[in-house]
Amino acid sequence: MTAYIIRRLLFMIPTLLGIMLVSFVVVQFAPGGPVERVIAQLSGADTGAASRIPGAGQGGDFGSRGQVQGGSQVDAVTSKYRGAQGLDPEFIKRLEVQFGFDKPAHERFLLMLWNYTTFDFGRSYFRDVTVIQLVKEKLPVSMSLGIWMTLLTYLISIPLGIRKAVNDGSRFDVWTSGVIIIGYAVPGFLFAILLIILFAGGSYFDWFPLRGLTSENWAALPWYGKIADYFWHLALPLTAMVLGAFATMTLLTKNSFLDEIRKQYVLTARAKGCTARQTLYGHVFRNAMLIVIAGFPGAFVGAFFSGALLIETIFSLDGLGLLGFESVLNRDYPVVFATLYIFALIGLVVNLISDLTYTWIDPRIDFETREV
Repeated sequence: MTAYIIRRLLFMIPTLLGIMLVSFVVVQFAPGGPVERVIAQLSGADTGAASRIPGAGQGGDFGSRGQVQGGSQVDAVTSKYRGAQGLDPEFIKRLEVQFGFDKPAHERFLLMLWNYTTFDFGRSYFRDVTVIQLVKEKLPVSMSLGIWMTLLTYLISIPLGIRKAVNDGSRFDVWTSGVIIIGYAVPGFLFAILLIILFAGGSYFDWFPLRGLTSENWAALPWYGKIADYFWHLALPLTAMVLGAFATMTLLTKNSFLDEIRKQYVLTARAKGCTARQTLYGHVFRNAMLIVIAGFPGAFVGAFFSGALLIETIFSLDGLGLLGFESVLNRDYPVVFATLYIFALIGLVVNLISDLTYTWIDPRIDFETREV
């Protein structure tokens, strides 16, 4: 097993390299960029991220914005960027140096990889803070949503799926399947809006807060008050997120257990005198849970980082999902590539942990004899 773990860890290097290379190449062909964002803000044509760049509207750190007369040098510099006509070419060059675009693309890519090996992700283009600090600020929200969502999903889905499999075709199975189908069909963000209307002061009750992870007086609360306030704020977003995830996992668990229950070894165990409970949890459980565990990495990483984007927006929760989305819109490349690198790395590690969990549940599985 040690050799397999080492091979998997080494295999992560080219995988990460490929992910970053493809993403970097795609970005090179994407329209717009940080320089164009600054130019658009200076010309009054941008109302997005560039409009919030500190100092951009007043010159700030971007230097002179004086207009210059035409000429070949001016045309050569300003023609690279749409809307740059009339701006000082030296100002454009300083912008390129500031954002690192004075270097060829391959040099920028290699420099980025070298810095990432030491977890140096640089600074945000449009926020006066390091990328690591940004991630640290947003991480508590994403951790709260991702961890609790995954935990609740599995705590609800596995027992419910097992019971539905054991009582396949019963009244319980039929009406719970109806609830699950509705939960799967309704998008989480629509359910979130419904929860706000019903329980967050929208039209009916005002029982839960509408935004944030904690109250303004959270620091002054006793420890038990802090815990209660924390879960009070999480109640509605978690409910909206768990709905769709629990539906999928429940059906996966039920179908997996049904498939195992119908196999010959179950009949053999029952013939040897095992009770239904002994057969279910002593023989069926390990085999049926393998497929459920296989979906854990994707569910965990998706919930932890990207699955809560709309929920974060609706409930004003400033997490990593919202950070990554805004960074793409704002062309804040250090944040975009850093979050992508972190997400990919964690995803690969979680996949490795999932494989190791396979062997813990079913010792018959031996990855040592397999090729990566």
